[in-house]
Amino acid sequence: MADVLTRARSLRALLADHTVVMPGAFNALTARAIERAGFEAAYLSGGALANSLLGLPDIGLTTLSEATLHATRCAAVTTIPIIADADTGFGGPENAARTVEEFERAGLAGLHLEDQEFPKRCGHLAGKALVPTSEFVEKIRAAVAARRDPDFLIIARTDARGVTTYDDAVARAHAYLQAGADAIFPEALRTKEEFERFARDVTAPLLANMTEFGQTPYLTVSEFATMGYAMVIFPVTLMRVAMKAVEVALAELKARGTQAALLDRMQTRRELYDLLGYEPAAPTSDAAHGGRS
Repeated sequence: MADVLTRARSLRALLADHTVVMPGAFNALTARAIERAGFEAAYLSGGALANSLLGLPDIGLTTLSEATLHATRCAAVTTIPIIADADTGFGGPENAARTVEEFERAGLAGLHLEDQEFPKRCGHLAGKALVPTSEFVEKIRAAVAARRDPDFLIIARTDARGVTTYDDAVARAHAYLQAGADAIFPEALRTKEEFERFARDVTAPLLANMTEFGQTPYLTVSEFATMGYAMVIFPVTLMRVAMKAVEVALAELKARGTQAALLDRMQTRRELYDLLGYEPAAPTSDAAHGGRS
């Protein structure tokens, strides 16, 4: 429990000082890489979990057990705070409460819940539907009551901008804050001006989602910081870059029957071992292959 307390308190201290950037880890190895690269916190995307670990679309098919195991693995090999996408809380208010308990136990510093109907959809796609504000308020209250560590961050995400109106998103944000949420995640805002306006209309720690190929324009961390956003997540950036590299490598192998032309694009054996904190007891076979690693 001490580790959970330390990470949650650390995240609160960071947020009080400056805008915190959170790249998305899609497995424990990328969580290690995020910390090694010097980032102060990391993010676990529900979409990346479904896509990379299960090979499924982000339509609410993952379970709490699968999400918890993923979170546990990422937290176990890092020391930085991690927040997770908890989708709709995997059910009603009681399920949301258990989700908080399990993610705290996993070693995370916080999570966000969203006000979509189940099964949910990616926040930047059409066809979403919202639960009534009063229903989501109950879920937030249950989540807040369930946490053991008062520093554990509970973020309320609203998808209202892409379903109803901007004004509804603001009204929901205020209701969720009144219910006890620590921060607000306004999903799929359309312009820089909307982000600026939302920061004026909702006085609370705010999370900006800087995803690719969605409704939100490409803004920099410094721009979000100037607007007053406390957190900026890059939820699927690393996975998208990695998967494009996988496509290129597979095409090369298919066409040429060798990976020789790809070696300069690879993380070497030594670099991987360094990231893992692993020192082999005996020399590897690299020397037998011209020293390549």
